[in-house]
Amino acid sequence: MACLRAVIALVLGGTRSGKSEYAERMAARHPGGVTYVATGIATDADMADRIARHQARRPPEWATAEVGTDLVRRLAAIEGLALVDSLGTWVAACRDLTVDVPALCTVLRERTDPTILVSEEVGLGVHAPTEAGRRFADALGELNRAVADVADQAFLVVAGRALPLVP
Repeated sequence: MACLRAVIALVLGGTRSGKSEYAERMAARHPGGVTYVATGIATDADMADRIARHQARRPPEWATAEVGTDLVRRLAAIEGLALVDSLGTWVAACRDLTVDVPALCTVLRERTDPTILVSEEVGLGVHAPTEAGRRFADALGELNRAVADVADQAFLVVAGRALPLVP
């Protein structure tokens, strides 16, 4: 008997929109184990504080995989529900803001357990004033579109409220 493909959900939102909390609530409803896949690296005090707040919110029984830039390979090896937070910090940490989008989409399609991905929606803000900011927005926007194309569900979180996105 063929295995049904697992559900892929993409949760988008701006800074402090509540996207991570929404994704965590989705994961908490899953009956099996959860692995929180952290891509963020504490590069300064503000980022360390954000990471600490996310850690404090998570249930103690959830496993954590701190993957940094090694998201694709590490995600492929995770069993059970994987909650990836976030695609934006993954892109920002990678050399030249270059990530292997096709490889990530392949891993997502091949996983046999659910995957929830959190990502920043940067296309609703002001036009980035620097070349690096524009490259980041472009890279993340292209990544978000590719992941949305393979996702079964997508949500936009604004002010803590989630809106389902229709393909």
